[in-house]
Amino acid sequence: MRKQVIQIARIAALAAGLALVSAGANASSAPEAVPASEPVFISGQGGYHTYRIPALAVTPRGTVLAFCEGRRNSGGDSGDIDLVLKRSGDHGQTWSDQQVVWNDGGDTCGNPCPVVDRETGTIWLVMTWNRGDDHENQIIAGTSKDTRRIFVSSSGDDGRTWSRPREITADVKSTNWTWYATGPGNGIQIERGPRQGRLIIPCDHIEADTKHYYSHIIYSDDHGKTWKLGGSTPEPQVNECEVVELSGGRLMLNMRNYDRAKRSRQVAISEDGGLTWKEQRFDEALIEPICQAAIERYRWSAQGKPGVILFSNPASANGRKNMTIRASFDDGQTWPASRVLHAGPSAYSGLAVLGDGRIACLFEAGSTNAYEKIVLSRFPLDSLGGPRPEQSGATGGARDAAKATARR
Repeated sequence: MRKQVIQIARIAALAAGLALVSAGANASSAPEAVPASEPVFISGQGGYHTYRIPALAVTPRGTVLAFCEGRRNSGGDSGDIDLVLKRSGDHGQTWSDQQVVWNDGGDTCGNPCPVVDRETGTIWLVMTWNRGDDHENQIIAGTSKDTRRIFVSSSGDDGRTWSRPREITADVKSTNWTWYATGPGNGIQIERGPRQGRLIIPCDHIEADTKHYYSHIIYSDDHGKTWKLGGSTPEPQVNECEVVELSGGRLMLNMRNYDRAKRSRQVAISEDGGLTWKEQRFDEALIEPICQAAIERYRWSAQGKPGVILFSNPASANGRKNMTIRASFDDGQTWPASRVLHAGPSAYSGLAVLGDGRIACLFEAGSTNAYEKIVLSRFPLDSLGGPRPEQSGATGGARDAAKATARR
């Protein structure tokens, strides 16, 4: 019965989205110069000095969940930090009062990484914890009083209430790792192939002996009941990451790059649901100033239309500024469509597809520094510059769909 309710809600949200898209198709095709960005969290308000590290999710009922860290006393990465949330029932137009998902006194609760289980409707939130008086450099050096720990919470009522965070450190962290981070951003549930239904959370860690940075994933094959450690990247100098499902049963990790000689993202591919990773390389089209980024599948190829993958980050090689969203129509091989959301200071971001079919980007931005506000931009896919997907011909996604049809 619960699955039927969830499916009905999803169908209703999709119908609303199709109606909006149809209406938009009859309107003027000229996109607005810059999509309006409305503040969701404003630093200095709500009892917190600074809000940072946004993450975005849309529930099966279409409710938008905006997570972030509420840093109580400063903008720094350590100290008294809570995990906070706002909900929207109208596709991000208005928001609920701020609620606290996790507050552990003066300690650090953060790095939100949500994933929605489409089969059960449960929203899982994987997070990290450390003592408020332990700093990152101490944890990396092994001189801290405690270490970085991993916890998971869940909501079965559309994000209104959350379970008490449950520690899973022993299941997903190797004993020779020091620093550890979940996301930040969002996880995915595999939609196709033999591992359909698997929940995946992108993570990163630092080895105690080498001090090398790696990206890795953790996963659940039993709808969040238990979590296991997946594979790590073959090469170091990468950390904060997000994952996206590609055609042909593959996954791609898109990762923050720490090689100072190259200011662009790194990517790696998995063909076994994240248990191993290979083909690690630089994606030189995705320039970055060493910062987090977001990646999200907008749609799969179908009915002659190519699949679409979205990517957002501060697209600059020399500073956290110029928040830009890009679209790929060939499984992330090229990024021909893009637009700037905020030319000024900007940093971390999260992406989601709203129930009305629009794209949502939740990102840090400001006029003098990137951490003044966390704002939300909403816009249709066809507002991106570059070739329209429907006019781009037989892209990689379309060819993959044709091959899959032939194999069936």
